[in-house]
Amino acid sequence: MFHVYILLSLRDAKFYTGFTSNLKLRIEQHNNGEVASTKNRRPLALIYYECYLQEADARRNEKYYKTTKGRTDLRKKLKDILKKYNGTIAQR
Repeated sequence: MFHVYILLSLRDAKFYTGFTSNLKLRIEQHNNGEVASTKNRRPLALIYYECYLQEADARRNEKYYKTTKGRTDLRKKLKDILKKYNGTIAQR
């Protein structure tokens, strides 16, 4: 299985979009500060992920979610969860 995942930084309220074949390990790496692009943006919350059988499909969607239209679509999909975290982020 291949995963596309979305992390929300509770520090700066920005998304991080990634791809992995081992979701649990990758999230641990992010939260332990082992990933350069997110280590200064912790804490991070896993707010969304998708599973794929084919690596090419997962990579294609990861790339899409990094586009302006992809981010807009994600915000529409995740409207309710973003409302939940908005209060948490505003308090920081």
